[in-house]
Parts: sequence; C-alpha cells; structure tokens
Amino acid sequence: MNTITAAITAVGAYVPDFVLSNKVLETMVETNDEWITTRTGIKERRILKDADKGTSFLAIKAAQDLIQKANIDPLEIDMIIMATATADMPVASTGVYVATEIGATNAFAYDLQAACSSFLYGMSTAAAYIQSGRYKKVLLIGADKMSSIVDYTDRATCIIFGDGAGAVLFEPNYEGLGLQDEYLRSDGVGRDFLKITAGGSLVPTTIETVQNRQHNIIQDGKTVFKYAVTNMADASELIVKRNNLTNEDVNWLVPHQANKRIIDATASRMNLEDSKVLMNIEKYGNTTSATLPLVLNDFEHLFKKGDNIIFAAFGGGFTWGSIYLKWAYDKK
Repeated sequence: MNTITAAITAVGAYVPDFVLSNKVLETMVETNDEWITTRTGIKERRILKDADKGTSFLAIKAAQDLIQKANIDPLEIDMIIMATATADMPVASTGVYVATEIGATNAFAYDLQAACSSFLYGMSTAAAYIQSGRYKKVLLIGADKMSSIVDYTDRATCIIFGDGAGAVLFEPNYEGLGLQDEYLRSDGVGRDFLKITAGGSLVPTTIETVQNRQHNIIQDGKTVFKYAVTNMADASELIVKRNNLTNEDVNWLVPHQANKRIIDATASRMNLEDSKVLMNIEKYGNTTSATLPLVLNDFEHLFKKGDNIIFAAFGGGFTWGSIYLKWAYDKK
C-alpha cells in the first residue's frame, strides 16, 4: 500500500504538581464538593503556581516527555503545531519558543487557537502535512495554563478549569492506520457565550478593563452546555455512521474533558458501553487544548494496533468536531 496516512506514533504529557481539590475550592468560593462533582464530574485539577512560568513551560515538559519515551532526536522533527488558548504573550508565537527550547531547531512552528477544539483541529492539520508527503515528523502539542485567565471569585468558571499539557507525534504510515476521517465545524454565534472580553484589538487593555476583570474567561454555562451536548454528540454519531462503524467496531471514545454529562450524552448517542469511554476529568478538570492528549497518555497502555478510536471536542467560538483514527502501535 503506497497511500500515505498520518499515524500517531508517540505520546507525552505533563501536569503540574499542585492539586486544587474541590475541598480547597470550598474555602475560596461559595461552592461544595457534591455540587461540583454532580454537575461536572471534576474532583480536582492541577495548577501551575509559578508566577514566572507560562503555557510554554507545560508544553516543553510534555514534548520532552514524548521525546524521551520515544527516544527520538529533536533535530528530526520537521514542524511543531502548538494548540493553545493561553499563549505566553501576544504576537510572539509560543510554539516557536517551545521548538527552540526542546532543541527542534530544524522545525518550523506556529500556534493554533480554536479554544477547546484546538487539539482536535491540530490533529487534522498535522495529518494533512504528513499526507502531503512533505514532512515526516510533526509534533502536535496541546497546552494551556487556564489558571492564568480564570477569575477565582467566579464559581461558574473556577471549578472547571485546570492546567496541563500533552503531545503526540504524527508520522507517515503505509498500513492504512492513523487518521481515517474527520468532521470539523464552527459557528460564530458562540462568540458571545464563552470569551475573554478585553485584551484584543476590539477592546484593548486599559486600567478600566483590568479593574473590571475583563481579562478573565466568562461563559454562559447553560447555553454552552446545550450547544456542546448537541454538537459533540451529533459530530461523533455522524463520523461513526459515515464510516459504517457499529458500536461494536468502536474500541474507544476519546472525548474532550469539559463536563462528564456532555461526555455521557455523546457516548449514549453512540450507544457505547461505559468501558469504552475514556475519562480523566475527575483528576484534571478541563485543561482546554490538553484534554485529548492527556487522555491518550493516561490510557495509552490499553490501546492495541488497529483499534478504532473516535475523538470528539467542543470549544468556544463555537468550534467542534470529531475525528476517526486507527491506532498504529502496541505500547512496549
């Protein structure tokens, strides 16, 4: 078979040491463990406490973990896609800095931002570069320091988000493994329901925007939940039907870890048994661009060569979609 497909050949991850549990949040904002767990499925999240470290620190650690485990030379990496919603700084690309810091000096790099769908969109982009035949090793990193944009007096958002990073390496495959199909969508109606108001060209930073906390993430939880449940489930169901897969054919669902109820609704639409639905939301919360690779890293030991995996995500903007991928290796 001479057709090139793009397969994931290695994974890596990193989460900070500090654990922000629901019990600790009870001392910070009016909430409680039962309320958070019942509505989100989250028990704790990791927080990068170092004030002098940003998303790049998380990304570098995850990339180094992958490089060490896969025993690859960073100089062989052709390109790096940095999926993130919390870049270190405006203008200067976080991915470019990460590439240099990990020694991937032969690679070109850039950032990709699609909120919680950033990594899913990045999978599509990385696969396209591989399938073009021009590149052999594409490193896709999903990383976010969500604590840098969360208002810890806002119980609607501070209970949800955590910090973390994950990375995957895409390489050419000639056995028909790797990315098989994708269904990606977006709708600008979401702009008003999940956003950071200030700091961009529309509302530049002023003393007033800082005083009014306009640089923190805000969301209309009920609206976002409604759109997420419908669209993530629809996309996953469509990708399965379009590829003539039954619930028996699907080995694993790797969903964005935003809310356990959204994940359950997606799995229900696909008629999947619980054992096929991979979740670590209780440990990390919503790490935005990092959720999908963190799931891959945590459950890599379960995957077998040829397994059918369905990825699904939903993010602000709105952005969403589903990807069908055949796993390419057995973990040694």
